[in-house]
Amino acid sequence: MWIYEKKLQYPIQVDSADPKTAKLLFEAYGGQDGELSMALQYLNQRYTMMDERVIALLTDIGTEELAHAEIIAALIFQLTKDATPQELEDAGLAPSFASHGKSLFYQNAAGVPWSAQYIQATGDPIADLSSNIATEERARVLYQHLLNLIDDPGIKDTLSFLRERAIVHSVRFREALELLREETD
Repeated sequence: MWIYEKKLQYPIQVDSADPKTAKLLFEAYGGQDGELSMALQYLNQRYTMMDERVIALLTDIGTEELAHAEIIAALIFQLTKDATPQELEDAGLAPSFASHGKSLFYQNAAGVPWSAQYIQATGDPIADLSSNIATEERARVLYQHLLNLIDDPGIKDTLSFLRERAIVHSVRFREALELLREETD
């Protein structure tokens, strides 16, 4: 189903270790409104969607969200790979480091593990697409909050790209919702 290219969808630039920034980025990695949640939500919903065009949209966007998770993972890894245990502890990442070393783990910025409770799927196309619009809008807000907290220009560039993609996805889900509503009238 997928063809994997061994490159990131969008290039990243990390100049030095910064575990405090990495900790913030965990929210976009394993948080409720993070990339993993969106990818799994959309890829799961396509099985009960009846319109082939919307199935294709869910597949395309769900797949893109996996690419976004990879971007966030690469950022977190680059920001932590050269950090000392003391720097990780100072950033509040000691519990994660104790359990996982420098391996990434799907968790939010507070260290709460990812949960399947984060994803929505009702089997109702209107409800699911409405949920997806809200999910993308929350992702847009999350990226804006991260942009407000982070100073590094390279990381901000990547986060700006991800925020813009959330806006595009929201628009595409709105179009799909309108399409389904027109067909049911």
